Amino acid sequence: MKKNKIIFWSLLAAIPMLLAVAGCKKFLDRKPLTATLQDLNQGALEGQVLGMYSNLRTLAGFSLLPWIDFHSIRGDDAQKGSDNTDGNEVITEFDTYQYTKDDWAPNTYWNDHYAMINLANEALYTAVDSLKVSDAASLRNIGEACFFRAYSYFELVKTYGDVPLINFKVKTAAQGIVPKSPASRIYEFIDSNLQAAVSLLPVSSSEYGAGYDGRLTKGAANTLWAQTYLFRSNWARVAALCTEVIASNQYSLVPNFSDIWRTEGENGPESIFEMQAYVGPGAASNSAVDFGSDWGTSQQVRRNGAPIEWNLGWGWNTPTDKLVSDWPADDPRKQQTILFSGQNDGGRDLGGFGANVPAYSNPAGTGGLAQKYWNKKLYTGNDPTIRQSTGYINASGAARWINHRILRYADVILMLAEADNELGNGAAAAENLELIRNRASGNKGPLRTIVPKIDFVNQAQMRQAIKDERRWEFAMEGYRFYDLVRWGDADAVLGPLGYTHRARFYPIPQKAIDLSGGVLTQNPEW
Repeated sequence: MKKNKIIFWSLLAAIPMLLAVAGCKKFLDRKPLTATLQDLNQGALEGQVLGMYSNLRTLAGFSLLPWIDFHSIRGDDAQKGSDNTDGNEVITEFDTYQYTKDDWAPNTYWNDHYAMINLANEALYTAVDSLKVSDAASLRNIGEACFFRAYSYFELVKTYGDVPLINFKVKTAAQGIVPKSPASRIYEFIDSNLQAAVSLLPVSSSEYGAGYDGRLTKGAANTLWAQTYLFRSNWARVAALCTEVIASNQYSLVPNFSDIWRTEGENGPESIFEMQAYVGPGAASNSAVDFGSDWGTSQQVRRNGAPIEWNLGWGWNTPTDKLVSDWPADDPRKQQTILFSGQNDGGRDLGGFGANVPAYSNPAGTGGLAQKYWNKKLYTGNDPTIRQSTGYINASGAARWINHRILRYADVILMLAEADNELGNGAAAAENLELIRNRASGNKGPLRTIVPKIDFVNQAQMRQAIKDERRWEFAMEGYRFYDLVRWGDADAVLGPLGYTHRARFYPIPQKAIDLSGGVLTQNPEW
């Protein structure tokens, strides 16, 4: 896997600078590309598509703090974390739902998703309008661009509701100023893009050739498509798409839950799609081998006024007291997901390294850890072998090598369980739920006493069991807030934290409205 990462990132490094920076410019600030027709060939198209993979790693709206703010901190199981001197505005804005219309994180989230859409539009213009490609490699590239465009619009529509639909190459700033389209139209556009992606993408990333672990597949497109139907409660389509992913025989559950998150678990059998990061030996002093991401660094253990040891990162996205108290003590995933300050990390079977974690102490500057609990799914950033090899010892770069697990097979199984239950097939739902719970128990079988088997009693009972299972299986991964919203549970669960119904959607950034000259309008409740 490591060798393939080196090949993949060497190819990314070779992308012409024009393409490398294209996706990073802000929406409405884009200048048209000036490449001539002679420049446009299959290699250029490939470069544009590889730039979209780079965007997942480098644009903050996809794998850094803005993504964490929107996906994780708005739920009841995660909080800002860090220490009392760092990012307190996030507590107000995301932990207590006092949204702002003009702040760095929401502006970045909006801009970065439209930057990705813009890059996808340019690639599709290159492929379809300029080159009129028909070779197999270029058709795969079209499938990749369609996936990234659908992925970006899905993030936007579930976050903002109605948003501008731009499905063409923007050649002038004025062309990028369009009014919002209704969410139903956005979903139709997502459907058309994912239908194309499914038809054009390969079954396995091996079909791209050696060194391309992590590139998009039919399974990724079908999984994302199922997620979009989940948000629309179209249970028949969810079931059909999840069944197709399962029938492909490309994926399986990893026997040990903790192994998903270890470095050797990257692009493993449970992985459907990951943001790829690579940091080579000596990267701390040699940027040429650093294709890392602050996705991992941002969520590492943070020490107050600490020496280098245990000051591993920024300390964001930490578990809440409520998650710790609600989670059944006999579920091994609790210890595999939550790292407790002042305790041993539990060793390999529980996702640790056999280290004794320093105690929590507050306020800042006292030398203890800044939070009581940490996201253990990112704790691989404490791998002493990799830290020494890369030279990234502390918060300046620790854990930059961690991939972001965006789509994994467990979600396919639980989506199918939820769909089957809503379609009146509770027995099948229970069977799929059991796959997840048995793995969580350590594969102890149906007669186990920990994480016990749950039999179907009635639809309401199974519905709640599936909701609970999603909470434990995907804790700290960014599912919780959006699950609560789509279930209609957000008012009851998040209300005590300050949530009101209008907080299901975020206000459109005021800067985007101002740049549009009023063509773009604010969400009605804001």
